[in-house]
Amino acid sequence: MPTTVYKVTGMTCEHCVRSVTEEIQEIDGVTAVQVDLSTGGVTVTSERPLDEAQVRAAVEEAGYELAG
Repeated sequence: MPTTVYKVTGMTCEHCVRSVTEEIQEIDGVTAVQVDLSTGGVTVTSERPLDEAQVRAAVEEAGYELAG
């Protein structure tokens, strides 16, 4: 299972973490999401490689930005 780490900017609290996690988990094929609030790192495990545009859209839907 592919695992990819993304950097998300703008998260400041546990509510932010929950919002980002919930939106990314909605992407078809995602099996796990782990967010590190202190670094902004979001580790996504999926059944197949994900299109970064899908992840970016999910993060933006939650109100944050994917860095890079």
